[in-house]
Amino acid sequence: MPGLLSSPGSLTVIWFLSWSLCLSGAQIWTNEVSDVQYGRLDSNVTLACGKSQINRIPVVWHLDDSPALPWHEVTSDGSLVLLHVNLSAQGNYSCYNNQGLLLHSIKLRLGYPPGLLIISCQVPNHAHVHCSWVESMKTFLPVEYNASLRGTGPEWQPCLVDAIHKYCDVKPPSFWQTIHTFKITATNALGSETTSTRLKLDKLLKPDPPESVSVNEVEGYPQRLIISWNFPSSWPQHNAFPLVFHIRYRPHGSLYWSEVYSEESLAVIFDALAGHLHQVQVRARDELDAESQWSDWSPLHYGRPWEDPATSEPPEDNFPDYFFPFNTKPETSTSKSHKPVVPDDSNLGLVILLVLFAVVIIATVLSLIFVVWVRQRRREHVTKQELTSMVKMKSMPV
Repeated sequence: MPGLLSSPGSLTVIWFLSWSLCLSGAQIWTNEVSDVQYGRLDSNVTLACGKSQINRIPVVWHLDDSPALPWHEVTSDGSLVLLHVNLSAQGNYSCYNNQGLLLHSIKLRLGYPPGLLIISCQVPNHAHVHCSWVESMKTFLPVEYNASLRGTGPEWQPCLVDAIHKYCDVKPPSFWQTIHTFKITATNALGSETTSTRLKLDKLLKPDPPESVSVNEVEGYPQRLIISWNFPSSWPQHNAFPLVFHIRYRPHGSLYWSEVYSEESLAVIFDALAGHLHQVQVRARDELDAESQWSDWSPLHYGRPWEDPATSEPPEDNFPDYFFPFNTKPETSTSKSHKPVVPDDSNLGLVILLVLFAVVIIATVLSLIFVVWVRQRRREHVTKQELTSMVKMKSMPV
């Protein structure tokens, strides 16, 4: 036997058996695969230290390789109970036996289940519905979305979701059905929530602003401007769904807009202010759908009427404040431009004279009323005295 144990072959066999036993023993304690556990904020979260025979030995817990733990308890079976957790309790938790051997590790993620979503939908043309949403509460966890749209029929149309930017698109919707229902379900590791809303696509229809707006002079006409534009690129059905356009313009620095309408992609202005720079904007609406919305205004564009180079002087675009007072507050449009009124100092004197004249007239009228009233009182007094005298005379014996 000693010779057998001392031979190289027997030593190799013994070493292999010893290594196998050690490896199998180590696997008993470390074969628990690390995983991710989700917990709800502001609640108690329990982390188990693996399975099977691990629960029968004392354990020690670490958070991110540190023995410092949030407010907690350790149960008799070695589980870690975190109490009223907040976001600082997130991290990698590990449990060890009393010899320092790693038994199990868990990655803890904390958050809330999804809540109801705040939905907003736009209809830029008859073949496209675009819906976006924001969370009513932050979940702190990854969320998946599943959205769909349904008209009055039973079938749901899928809405293609961009989860990062939180929007989805339906192309094409069943536009001519009266009522549509949009439904979206948000799901994370802690639960799910479905939000739905009813839509009227004809009332939500709102084209994008007209594009490529240009303002050009008309040679030989110092009060004319030609305004042209293109249909929105998102409105491809020009012939099937025509647009009506609303154009507003004003001299640069003026408070007041003038307005014209056009069914074509061009308009001519006949009353531009000669020699001055003008601001122009255009918006659009579906011509056939009276309940649809106007698009947003196009960006401001500028143009100046034609000027005769032989006779005109270089114009000044900075008008005096009294001529076109500048206002930074929101402005309202008028159907026709208002002529600015130039204040005159003589008007103030005229107003004062009118006020004084009115005061004199009122005082005169009041005086006449008072005189008439006094005379009437005197007449009534005299009449009473005459009646009293007559009564006394009749009562005297003849």
